Parts: sequence; C-alpha cells; structure tokens
Amino acid sequence: MDDNLNLYFDNAATSWPKPEAVYKAPEKQMRQAYGNPGRSGHTHTLESDRLLYQTREAIGRLFSFSDPARLIFALNATDALNIAIKGFLNPDDHVLYTAMEHNSVLRPLGRLRRDELISTTMIPCSNQGYPDLDYFEKAFQNNTRLLVVNHASNVTGTIAPLKEMIESAHRRGVKVLVDAAQTAGVIPIDVLKENIDLLAFTGHKGLFGPTGTGGLYVAPWIDLKPLREGGTGSQSEIDIHPESMPERLEAGTLNSTGLAGLLEGVNFILETGVEEIHRKESELRDYLYKQLQKISGLTLYGPEFNSHSVSVLSFTLNGADCGEIGYILESNYGILCRTGLHCAPMAHQAIGTFPEGTVRLSPGYFSSQDDLDYLVNAVHDIVQLASE
Repeated sequence: MDDNLNLYFDNAATSWPKPEAVYKAPEKQMRQAYGNPGRSGHTHTLESDRLLYQTREAIGRLFSFSDPARLIFALNATDALNIAIKGFLNPDDHVLYTAMEHNSVLRPLGRLRRDELISTTMIPCSNQGYPDLDYFEKAFQNNTRLLVVNHASNVTGTIAPLKEMIESAHRRGVKVLVDAAQTAGVIPIDVLKENIDLLAFTGHKGLFGPTGTGGLYVAPWIDLKPLREGGTGSQSEIDIHPESMPERLEAGTLNSTGLAGLLEGVNFILETGVEEIHRKESELRDYLYKQLQKISGLTLYGPEFNSHSVSVLSFTLNGADCGEIGYILESNYGILCRTGLHCAPMAHQAIGTFPEGTVRLSPGYFSSQDDLDYLVNAVHDIVQLASE
C-alpha cells in the first residue's frame, strides 16, 4: 500500500475534500471580520451580519425561496430536525415516518412517544429502501399532524417518492418535514414547487461546508415553538424571546466562522450547478454498482438504477464481518469507508442487514473513475482472500 494513498469513500458521513475556498473563508473571517453578529454596531459585527445574510440568501437561491428570514441556522441536520419536530408537535399528535429514517428522527420521536406526548406509525420499506405507499395511504389517523420523510437513505441511497407522499399528506391537512441530509446540494430541491413545509439539512455533507453548520427552511405558513431561548441582540429589553423570524428560532451566538465556509460551499454548488453535481455522482455510483455486481459473494443494497439513488451504496460479503472488511480496506489499501448500522437501525431491519450492518461506500463529486477501479480491485482481493 502507498503510505500516501488516502482514498475517501465516506461522503455520506461528511464530504471531503472541500472546494479550496471553503478552507480559506473561515480563517479570513476570523482574522478580518470576527465580530459577534447582531450584538454591536462596529464594523466587525456589521461584517458578520452581512456574512449571515449572504449565506441565507445563497441557501435561498439553492432551494428556490426568496425570503432569507425563513432560513434558520442550526448546528447540523440533527439539530434542525429537533427544532422542527419539537417545535411543531403538540400533545396527542400522531406522526408518520418511514423505516429509512436516521436516528436524528427516530430518537426525538421515540422520546416524545415514550413520554406519552405523541403517537407514531412507521411506514415499512422494501429491501431496496422504497416506502410501502399502500400502507402509507392507510396509516393516516384523525390526529395525524406530521409526516417525516428521509429524502434519500444514508444506507441504500434510495430517493423517496417525495412528490406522491407530500401530495397525499397535504390532501389530509398533514404537514411534511423533509430530512435532506443526503440530498441538499446533490439533487435539485425547490421547496416552493415541491410544496415542502419544513426542510432540514446539514452543511458538512453535500453543501461542502464545515461541520457544525446546517439549517432549517420553515415555510411561511408554519409556526414553530422555539427549542432554545436567550440572547439575540434584538429586543433586549424584554424577557420573552422575539417573535420575528429568524430570531424566533435562533438563540445565542451563531457560528459565523463555520457559516463563512458554508457560504463558499453553497456558492461552489450554485456556480457548478446541482444538476451537474448530480449527473457526475450518479455516473460514479452507476459505474461502482455495475463493477461490484460482477464480484460473486457480494450482496448489494439499494436501487440498481442511479436515477433512484444518491451516491450511496452498501454491500455485505457472505460470511465476513463488515467491520473487519472496513479495517482491511483502510489498513491494506488506504480506502476510507463506513461500516455498521450508520445510525439507521430500522433501515437495516428493512433491508435485512440488522444487527450486523453493511459496508457503505459513498463516492463524492471529487471522486474519479480511477479511484473506483482501485476500490473495486481491493474488494475483489478481499473476496478472493475470504474464499481461500
């Protein structure tokens, strides 16, 4: 193994490498404009205020909404989902969610359910990650208030039939929260055309930003209770959190340093084009799927056709431990991936890989076909070794 080789196939966890500007922007912000946004009137603070506004505007262009105040900054997708779930639901509400949801949805809902505040129904999914729409149509109750949908699975890459599910929910007056952790920046999202009520996303994956960044789009007709309250720099004379957006759902000093990097990541996507990013990543995933499909002993999980998936592909090897495969890939070949349950236990139950999990491969925009060829050859070597 080349000691300098470090092939990264874990973009579903966090994207790497980032565009060069993403690395430079946080340092520039800290050195030249490190003020606390909204807290003072001096030039450093005004520069930070301007940065936050520009970031809201850029994300608005990416997701096709025009009012920057509808964008709430969060720490990550998990934080955004907690803000949405706990801010929207009331006692005795019923929630629908799919088996492909991440723990960032399962655990907040589970806590509220165990505390006997809400009831929930899980929509089963196929072994390819598709929700059972017939079951879904029959699962609504009189008190169903929210549907939570993982836009694309972090285990199989499967893209949910969002249009059909949103239309069905809205016919019954049910609002929809979309978890776009795996799709933001990777496939086109138009929150107005798609009639999305709430969209949670993270900054450090498909948006190419730093960790510790993310956000929540809140449609104008949605009112959320604040999850956190405190300093905003506005209406400081009162002991009640401001009602105006975005301050209503933001409290404390925002991560302007991280958001400087996120802005550059979003700008890179806007300049490159989401469609172009999706095209390249789809081609990479399609090539990887076809090459791995030729290796006997492997079981692949996720859609065969790349039009139904983001750039995520999981596999298992008969009789082999997934964690050991991951270890061999890194130690012998310098290949970085993720193994296990990927914080999505229900998804693994749906595809039949619980509790062992899978080896997950997630090429990114900066991956190459040569990288994939090296990866496929490494997997082939491991399979050959296991069969001896």
